[in-house]
Amino acid sequence: MAEEKRQFPTEVIDLPSKGALYSKDSPLSSGTVELKYMTAREEDILTSQNLIRKGIVIDKLLESLVVDKAVNLDDILIGDKNSIMVAARVLGYGKDYDFQVDCPACGENNNDNIDLTSLKDKEIDHSRFKSGVNEFSFKLPTSKRTITFKLLTQKDEREVDNELKALKKISAKSSIDPEVTTRLKKAVLSVDGNSDSIAVNTFVDTEFLSRDSLAFREHLKEITPDIEMEYLFTCELCGFDQEVTVPMTVAFFWPAAGK
Repeated sequence: MAEEKRQFPTEVIDLPSKGALYSKDSPLSSGTVELKYMTAREEDILTSQNLIRKGIVIDKLLESLVVDKAVNLDDILIGDKNSIMVAARVLGYGKDYDFQVDCPACGENNNDNIDLTSLKDKEIDHSRFKSGVNEFSFKLPTSKRTITFKLLTQKDEREVDNELKALKKISAKSSIDPEVTTRLKKAVLSVDGNSDSIAVNTFVDTEFLSRDSLAFREHLKEITPDIEMEYLFTCELCGFDQEVTVPMTVAFFWPAAGK
């Protein structure tokens, strides 16, 4: 009698987007993803120097942990990916995350920790979403021009990273970091109904007023489904307290590295 295939324990994770922006034929449209608990195989992935050098070690880890292999992680929204990363860390190494953070007031380096299961999804108005469509419209407050845009996926983020690396090689001596404009070009789909990529890129480079850019990025943050990574930090030395973002240090998926 053939030996029964061993099944690892799994957990079903709710996505911040609730699956609303994925096409109906995508498994992600269910609003949930099933993850298996991390095993020694995933630790092999995390310690692979080749994957670390290529910058794809976390992507490969998540691919291994997602149970439904019909899920294409290239399609996943960044906010949903962040939520899956936190869930994977909890399933792999527990809910307690120790890290260090510098006080914004006095500069003191503090040892801090957080219960990752206490992090909640952002509160957003899901009624703004059109089911199965990752496309939005926004009228710029100063120029009064109308842009359509999308929320970035894992594939988009990887393309942005690759473009930034290529631009850095080409302009090695330049002191300008084009990250803002590169991300805007990836997010903006059309300007006043014109979806030509050259027209969009020209608009971002030469016509996108800084006041409009700021307003758009604030709007983007407001509607983007994500996990809330802020917590109340209190400095041990000076007592200063402020909401800060939980730092994703090397100890997040490599806890031993933080000791």
